[in-house]
This record gives sequence, structure tokens and C-alpha cells, in this order.
Amino acid sequence: MIRLFALLAALCLPGLAQAQPVELRLDRSHMHVGFTVGHIGFSLTHGRFNDVSGNFVFDNDNVAASKVSITIQTRSIDTNHQGRDNHLRNADFFDVEKHPTMTFVSTSIEKTGENTGRVTGNLTMLDVTKPVTLDVRFMRMAEHPLPAYKKVLTAGFSVRGQIKRSEFGMTKFAPAIPDVIDLMIDVEGVRCVGAAVEAPSCKS
Repeated sequence: MIRLFALLAALCLPGLAQAQPVELRLDRSHMHVGFTVGHIGFSLTHGRFNDVSGNFVFDNDNVAASKVSITIQTRSIDTNHQGRDNHLRNADFFDVEKHPTMTFVSTSIEKTGENTGRVTGNLTMLDVTKPVTLDVRFMRMAEHPLPAYKKVLTAGFSVRGQIKRSEFGMTKFAPAIPDVIDLMIDVEGVRCVGAAVEAPSCKS
């Protein structure tokens, strides 16, 4: 997933663009891929996915040729309540035995401000594919300042968006559980080349 955000950094901040394609990997110790959903109007339930992977190649000379894809293991859903998580894994919701993954594949990226961008891609969940657009705020890209991190190039991003679960065939318990799900993704990515491969964030 973070490889997608590397592309957005290059688009939003031309001074950071690389002459060669840039690859970043997810720093799992600084990752939150989460969501919130209402609970019968009483409160908001917060959750996250703990197992996320992806791949990205950014071509600065031909941005349109750049590609990103991410995969989320649906079984890794975590709402801090075992009984609820088990229910979310069954056929009423994510049906993880039949649909072990969700995927996102980008189709377009645009710059919206000095430090912001918007990415559109195809989200596949429960074998249904729909377009989703996410707003991205670039936080910072620089070499990590702590000596133990071997000057590893690190980039941070904050992402927000919404999906309608009914569009993917997830309709159980509506309207007690609302249709609209808010997405909240905060991540760091690292470029693990040379001495930086020994950085803690490259081993997370």
C-alpha cells in the first residue's frame, strides 16, 4: 500500500521526485489501515486490518505507466472484540473462507494541492469490484534521523475515504449498521536499499 503513497509524494512534491523508479515497503510498526462504522446510533465502532501487503513501481518519466496494487487479508480484521471479529469473518460480512482477500488496484492519480492528492482505483471485496476514490495528505519524506535507522528514506501519509458496503453485497443488519464506512489509513513507507536494509523499519 505504501508504494501507492510514494507515487503521490512524487506528484505532490516535485522536488522529491526521483530520476529512477522509487520503491518503498510498508513499515509495519507504523501502519494503521482502519475503519469506523456506526452502532445503532449509539457510538462508533473502530476496526483495522493487521495484514496488508502491496507492490508499486513509479516511473517519473511516464507517470501514467506507474502501477500500484494492495492486498488485505480479510481474516486479519480486528475490532478489539473476539466475538465481534469472529462474526465479521463469517458469511454475514466478509465471509473469509470464500473471500480471504480484498484488493485495490489504482487507475488514476491526481494532485489536488501542495501536499495533497487523490487516488482512484478498483476495490474488489466479496468478488465485487467497484471504483473507490481516496484523499491523501503527504506528511513528510526524508532520511530517518536516528542513527540506528541507517538514513533509510522514509515517507508518511494520511489517507481518508468512504465506501458503501451495500455496493459490494454486504447488506446484513442495515440500517442498524450503516451503509457508509469511513476509512482511515495512516502509514509510513521505507526504501530498503544499500545500508538501509539493516534499518529496523526494513525488518518490521
